[in-house]
Amino acid sequence: MIVDTFYIAVLICVTKMSTRNCQGMDSVIKPLDTIPEDKKVRVQRTQSTFDPFEKPNNQVKRVHSENNACINFKSSSAEKESPKIRRHSSPSSPTSPKFGKADSYEKLEKLGEGSYATVYKGKSKVNGKLVALKVIRLQEEEGTPFTAIREASLLKGLKHTNIVLLHDIIHTKETLTLVFEFVHTDLCQYMDKHPGGLHPDNVKLFLFQLLRGLSYIHQRYILHRDLKPQNLLISDTGELKLADFGLARAKSVPSHTYSNEVVTLWYRPPDVLLGSTEYSTCLDMWGVGCIFVEMIQGVAAFPGMKDIQDQLERIFLVLGTPNEESWPGVDTLPHFKPDRFTQYSAKNLRQAWNKLSYVDHAEDLASKLLQCFPKNRLSAQAALSHEYFSDLPPRLWDLTDMSSIFSVPNVRLQVEAGESTKAFGKNIYGKGQSHVKH
Repeated sequence: MIVDTFYIAVLICVTKMSTRNCQGMDSVIKPLDTIPEDKKVRVQRTQSTFDPFEKPNNQVKRVHSENNACINFKSSSAEKESPKIRRHSSPSSPTSPKFGKADSYEKLEKLGEGSYATVYKGKSKVNGKLVALKVIRLQEEEGTPFTAIREASLLKGLKHTNIVLLHDIIHTKETLTLVFEFVHTDLCQYMDKHPGGLHPDNVKLFLFQLLRGLSYIHQRYILHRDLKPQNLLISDTGELKLADFGLARAKSVPSHTYSNEVVTLWYRPPDVLLGSTEYSTCLDMWGVGCIFVEMIQGVAAFPGMKDIQDQLERIFLVLGTPNEESWPGVDTLPHFKPDRFTQYSAKNLRQAWNKLSYVDHAEDLASKLLQCFPKNRLSAQAALSHEYFSDLPPRLWDLTDMSSIFSVPNVRLQVEAGESTKAFGKNIYGKGQSHVKH
């Protein structure tokens, strides 16, 4: 199923894009080779006691996403009033709220602001539910940002409990507003709140949901291309939802080339770092491996501090410096120059991240995701069948797309270390702890 062309055509009708924006879909993707100082987050990730890179703690900081549509960032800046709103009419009730109308949503508070969009927590006057309003500023000369077109066009066709739901699209002369379900936090904030690594059972449930969502979009030939904790929303019940599809692409067959300026540096796979532009779903699976390790260890797997060279050195230090024998075709990649890299031998992952050894089958699963050679990486569907998940209830594999894993009896989050049972009294698949209502 190739949804790009169809949905973009539909959205062009309502957004009146300028002609030049239609040329070169990847041209608006900004280089991600470095981490700008002004994008660094104020909350620093607590490092584990084991750090194979021996970097000072105050150097590794979390980079938050600008484009996350649904996370709850508090802001002290005053919210500007929205431009003049046109009231819609209806034969039955001239003032009744309807989908597709700006005055059908009430802004409650400002959550965050990025380079081209501002996000508000809001309330729908149609059904009374909380929503996230991603208000994208339109400029007459430049038209609608392509990231917004991609995100809206793809999400309109994706219906899965582990993918953020796009409720509505509102177009005015000044703005394009995407109305999402409201989700109160993301995995990055959740890990910042619980430093030192998450409860192993919660890691398992979060990873299972991430793989469910990825398997769904990969089966539809869609790549996310920007997997990172900031783009994984977490609801108050523990549901994980893929979000921020601004860099996503529908992948056609046979393979085309795509921009290699995708995926935040820490979660970007070595093949893309080395200049490869021909990739498939294996691109996303590297990010899954990095996030998996980070949830368990409590520290980013490969927190590059400088540039692509530094990022690759960190990867090769653990996984070994590649050659034609371990990675067929690596010599042909544009940025692979053997004399530029220190020659490292591959290590067991537990040598770099000791907490992997505390959880049955975790190291094996991580090693099958973090493969330098792209074709060796486990697919999302295959990862769901890994022995790491063998103690989960069998019913989880039979759920429909729109059914939450928490609809299965006794599947609940565990209380994180240092957290009050009154706040998160949840039991995961019947391990004998008492239930406390959330």
